Amino acid sequence: MSNEDVTYVVAGGCGLIAFIAFAWLVMRPAWQSYSRLWQRFAALFLTLYVAAAFIGMGVAGGLAVAWFWDRIEDGV
Repeated sequence: MSNEDVTYVVAGGCGLIAFIAFAWLVMRPAWQSYSRLWQRFAALFLTLYVAAAFIGMGVAGGLAVAWFWDRIEDGV
């Protein structure tokens, strides 16, 4: 197995763990909060906004680190 393959396996495993955590901590309580089927699906649909916010914060943090990396590296 090459280093690139190991990277893909680790990234896939992390993605799977993140999805399981999201489903358990966000989607499951949203589903259990309502009794009607249409309300449950609407709640699951609205969890996509939560997922988009999490992804957006991660992307923004990563871009901030990449943008300011020269300052971080110099210890400013």
